[in-house]
Parts: sequence; C-alpha cells; structure tokens
Amino acid sequence: MAPSAVYDGPIHHNGAALEAISDAVDDVNVLKARATEKRRIELRQDSSADFDADSQFDATKDRSTFRQYEAACDRVKNFYAEQHAKQTVAYNLAARQRFHSAARVRPELSVWDAIEKLNTLVDESDPDTELSQIQHLLQSAEAIRRDGKPRWMQLVGLVHDLGKLMLFFDGAQGQWDVVGDSFPVGCRFDERCIFPETFVANPDRGHPVFGTEFGIYAPGCGIGNLIMSWGHDEYLYLVLRDQSTIPAEGLAMIRYHSFYPWHHDGAYHEFMAEGDEKLLNAVRAFNPYDLYSKSNEMLSVEELEPYYMELIDEFFPQRKIKW
Repeated sequence: MAPSAVYDGPIHHNGAALEAISDAVDDVNVLKARATEKRRIELRQDSSADFDADSQFDATKDRSTFRQYEAACDRVKNFYAEQHAKQTVAYNLAARQRFHSAARVRPELSVWDAIEKLNTLVDESDPDTELSQIQHLLQSAEAIRRDGKPRWMQLVGLVHDLGKLMLFFDGAQGQWDVVGDSFPVGCRFDERCIFPETFVANPDRGHPVFGTEFGIYAPGCGIGNLIMSWGHDEYLYLVLRDQSTIPAEGLAMIRYHSFYPWHHDGAYHEFMAEGDEKLLNAVRAFNPYDLYSKSNEMLSVEELEPYYMELIDEFFPQRKIKW
C-alpha cells in the first residue's frame, strides 16, 4: 500500500496476523508483570490524584489463566528479531517525515468513526478472546470507569489502540512497525529490553554515536525528547496531541504504554527530567487496564455509545480529526 493510499475495506490477513502478534506480545508482558509484581517499586508523586490509585477491577482476576510465558516468548521472538533489526534512526526519521509530509493524505474521521473503522481490522486467530476491536476498547474504558477514574482516563482507555489505524492510513511496512514493546533509538539499546540479543542485527548498534550509552541525547534531557521506535503508540500520540484536550498524563499513557523497558523494568531513567516521574506514574496506573481487561464478556455497544460520544465531544473540540 502506498503511503498516501487509504483503504476502505476490512483488513483480514494482515490484520489477523497483526492482532495475533499483538496479543502474544501482551501475553509476554502480562506474565512478566505477574512474575515481578511483588518486587516492583511504585513511584508516587501526587497522592491526591485519583487516576493513579491501584486498579480494583482485576483484583479477583486469575491472571494465571493467560498463556504461559515461555510459549508466548517462543511466539514473539521472531517478531522481535525483525523489529529490533529494522527500528533504526534512519527508519524512524523517515517514518516521521512520511507522517508530516504535505503529500500524505490524512483522512478526516470522528473518533467514533475511527473506532468503527478499527473494528474492520479482522482478528481471525486470537485464542484469548473472540471479541471485536471495539469490545476490547470498551472493556478497557469500562474497567477504568468502574474504578472511578477521571473522565479523561476513561477516554484514553477507549482510544488507546486507535494507532493501529496506521495500517489503513500511514503505509506501515509490517507488524514490526505497528505493535510490540517500544524503545528509544539513537542511543545504546538497553539490556532490559525484551530479547536484547536480537539488537545485534541492528546497524545502529555499532554506530559510533547511536551505539553509545547516551547517543544523541544528554542525561536528564527528558523522556519526551527521545525518538521512540515507530509504532501505533507514537502514531496516535502525534495524531492526538494537537487535536484533543487530553491532559499530559493521558497523552503519556497513549505514547508510552508499550514502553515496558521504562515503566516496568526501570530502564532509560537516566534520561528523565523534572515532571517525568509524574508521567511514569500515569503510565503505570494505566497499564493494568490495557493488559488485564480483556474478557469474553459482551458489552452493549448501543447502550454505551451515548456515554462515550459525550466523552469524545468533551475532549475533542472538532468533530472530525485528521489521521
């Protein structure tokens, strides 16, 4: 698909394969989180903010029912080998140039229309759930809502996966530049990234600048100044940052929810600046709703649509946004 092309039909084979990998990636992160949950240190900066209180919706959920860590790792290792080899500084600069190009067609859709379009990304192979894309988004949002989190965080739950629309709109090259754990490029790849040994095939690994500890950055430069690996998180962040009133914490949840080396494993903290700890807490607060809300419970789209349409109108001043 050419970078400027817009495809209006359902994506079957590519979409199913993408979702199969995306779900396997989630399985790895679910099981890794469970294994390290007791050891994880929760950083709290603003005790009065209710959005980062512990999640309650999953308190009785048997997280061991998800597929086991080793099997999930086997499934995604080849995916990460490709992702780690191809996510270079050069590719990331080109991807952003493509996104911002005046020649790129940017379709205009309302958020709800975008959700319905994502729903045509057909999943034919997910063993954890047979529910549609819209059901997953509503499950995340409703779990956040049931726990009494702020309205803006409920909205984040509703839209957090809409970056996968880049399969339709942004000329994605494959699965490796849409899903998977994210990480910064332009500096040494941290050993706490998943399958760090697979970075050996990345040409930036031996680069005289990109392969050094700090690379093109400086300690304390701020997480927001890192060039994050291109994927659905970064794409959606770029789409929404200037077209919504979602607060900084919500935009961080969108941009960094796949940045597991940072928010789960403690990597790249040397680049954090003032204010980044609050964003880190926000991403950690959102993480359970992304990982553990998937269920075969059917929600009524018709009953919930009016509530979420009102929520969308509250945070998106313009009815249609450019994708």
